[in-house]
Amino acid sequence: MSDLTISSRITPFLWFDDNAEEAVNFYLSVFKNSRKLGEFRGGPAPAGKPLTISFELEGIRFTALNGGPTYQFNPAISFVIGCASQDEIDYFWSRLTADGGKEIQCGWLVDQFGVSWQVVPTNIADLLKSPKSVAAMMKMKKLDMNELKRAAE
Repeated sequence: MSDLTISSRITPFLWFDDNAEEAVNFYLSVFKNSRKLGEFRGGPAPAGKPLTISFELEGIRFTALNGGPTYQFNPAISFVIGCASQDEIDYFWSRLTADGGKEIQCGWLVDQFGVSWQVVPTNIADLLKSPKSVAAMMKMKKLDMNELKRAAE
């Protein structure tokens, strides 16, 4: 399978050291609505590994690159996961913080590959209309929808 086709105007392009394939397989296991689209082997790829892998999570196309150790991820860029229930928040939180991921604050986390995510309720704007709910959120790592609702009332 070879794929370097550009099919969307904008595609997030994620630079990994030499573990792009491991990261893609992890993300495909976390997101139920996901699929691998293709890979490109050649160029300056590490021996036996693809240079790029294209994949889709929840209808959004991504490309992962085995680019070497030059660049690292940082929290200046993050991906937001909107969750309709506390069960969804709990699911994504536990999966993305597993195996070396780190809880940050206010629904933010960094996964085992260094990618930053925000795991938030889909109605976060409504929940944060009250200064009390914002104050409650500031004390949380993983967001608790019920606690945010109580604080918003």
